[in-house]
Amino acid sequence: MATTRTDYVDLHCHLLPGLDDGPQTLAQSVAMARQAVADGIRYVLATPHHLDRHYQNPGPVVTAAVAVLQAELDRQQVPLTVFASQEVHLCDDLVTSPQQLLGIDTAQRYLLLELPHEHVPNYVAQVVFELLQQGTVPVIAHPERNTEMIAHPERLYELVQQGCLAQVTAGSLVGDFGRQVKCTSLEFVECGLVHVIASDAHLMPQRSFRLRAGYQALAHLDESYVERFEANAQHLLNGETVIATAIVQPRRQRKFWLF
Repeated sequence: MATTRTDYVDLHCHLLPGLDDGPQTLAQSVAMARQAVADGIRYVLATPHHLDRHYQNPGPVVTAAVAVLQAELDRQQVPLTVFASQEVHLCDDLVTSPQQLLGIDTAQRYLLLELPHEHVPNYVAQVVFELLQQGTVPVIAHPERNTEMIAHPERLYELVQQGCLAQVTAGSLVGDFGRQVKCTSLEFVECGLVHVIASDAHLMPQRSFRLRAGYQALAHLDESYVERFEANAQHLLNGETVIATAIVQPRRQRKFWLF
């Protein structure tokens, strides 16, 4: 059951100290790790921002930071295993330029891809095509919080049709980002357009892990969502084939609600 699990996999978390807008000290990272364990998480993919307007975190930097944090967690006997990855921001030369990318899995079968928060760039389909051609499946991070996808949810439908997967934020499912985002996230789940749940936790009271609560929200829809999303988190981390269902085109959002 979602309320009793203690071995969740969290595939999107800003846990590493001093690399982005997550914790700034090792002590803060350890405190966050303890919060993750309290929320039932056993495995975390550390995904600092990479290639966005503010942060550059190439693979070797992230890998080194994970090694330092894991050593400290082991020393303090915090039962959390941390893996190195990135939240890679969309750019038009993502494939053609050497960007020192880390996948969700070590073979880079899957890549956590962040779109701009406000819109979906016209070149996204070309970047997705290029990634798929090289054998990497983009996993779109938190599409339910993208302004254009809220207004035009068919944009996510088009990307999933093209071959993308998508990750919904646990806090979105329980209303932490407002009614508009909650409704959009639940619709994406029911339309088969998102495939895994993750925390996107930061060192902020309003951006905690909330993974257990997110799974409880999925269980209210249908317990089968919980089983599928839990399995997919493991499959993605291991570079295995995810469980997908038939997708349904969502209704068009014709107005913006107040958050």
